Amino acid sequence: MKNNYYAVIMAGGVGSRFWPMSTSNFPKQFHDMLGAGQSLIQRTFERINDLVPSENILIATNKRYEDLVLEQLSKTTKNQLLLEPAMRNTAPCILYAALKIYNQNPDGVMLVAPSDHWIDDEAEFTRNIETSYKACSKSDILMTLGIQPDSPNTGYGYIQFNKDETEIKKVKNFTEKPNLETAKEFISSGDYLWNAGIFVWSVKSIIKAFKNSLPEMIDILDDENNVYNSDFEDDFINTNYAKCENISIDFGIMEKAENVHVLPVDFGWNDLGTWGSLYNKLEKDSEENATVGGQTIFRDANGNMIRTQNGKKVVIQGLKDYIVVEKDDVLLICPKKDEQDIKQITSEVRGTFGEDFV
Repeated sequence: MKNNYYAVIMAGGVGSRFWPMSTSNFPKQFHDMLGAGQSLIQRTFERINDLVPSENILIATNKRYEDLVLEQLSKTTKNQLLLEPAMRNTAPCILYAALKIYNQNPDGVMLVAPSDHWIDDEAEFTRNIETSYKACSKSDILMTLGIQPDSPNTGYGYIQFNKDETEIKKVKNFTEKPNLETAKEFISSGDYLWNAGIFVWSVKSIIKAFKNSLPEMIDILDDENNVYNSDFEDDFINTNYAKCENISIDFGIMEKAENVHVLPVDFGWNDLGTWGSLYNKLEKDSEENATVGGQTIFRDANGNMIRTQNGKKVVIQGLKDYIVVEKDDVLLICPKKDEQDIKQITSEVRGTFGEDFV
């Protein structure tokens, strides 16, 4: 049975909101963001490998990160990498993976998971994924994992489901990031979950969904000549991939399909999207300061997030609720409340100091 289990780890993003730690040459998924001894992608691979054979785990990433992936994931080989020659969002990449797996094993069931999320209860995660694999092996359904919301967060998409006694719920609809009032209504209604971007389906079901909703993409990527897992795959992808529409799996497939189901889960999930979300995961001192990497003396300082190279001695006096990040020859000091400006800051850095620093 487990030979039919496959996974695709999505590892092509740049994570610009984690600048200066995350740069286009070395994005956040390849960093040990929490000081846990493993990078985020290494932790993700090991978590999935508890259930899925290592040779059945594919890594979807940008061509420029090929060496980084192979260096960090010693159990993977070059033919497990899906190297995207162009940035086209998640739908083309997931179709590429599904066609490649189908060519190898038409009975395959695949998990799609981001490379940069943090999960506290990994045993619970494994149980939830196994439940999903079993359901998708038996039925023509597209499944997503829905996180139990603990606040009216406006940074996530929401999934509304049918309230009933079944473990796996039928999805009513998806809502993109709502405003605060709407998010509060969602939470109080009790029939909404956060959309974590973690999916499970059989390769037959997802290919069928593409034929229904994005037939042009099937025409581009499915040549029906068994090009996948052959010497011609790279050339075929390099020639055709960029012709695909730039669209997410959520917009392209999930919001249109009639057979979408959700498993409500609660395994201590954090998408580690910003310095603030990282701060929330870290241990704090009595003044709510968090440090990764260096050793810090705090004087009349509270609520700060400090990230430096290992062994750096840091003294922070008089700061409250700041992010201080030092990496090589770059230093960022920014109020936590303004962390959403970091994306704009990187474009200014690019213009002033050059590409090498972002």
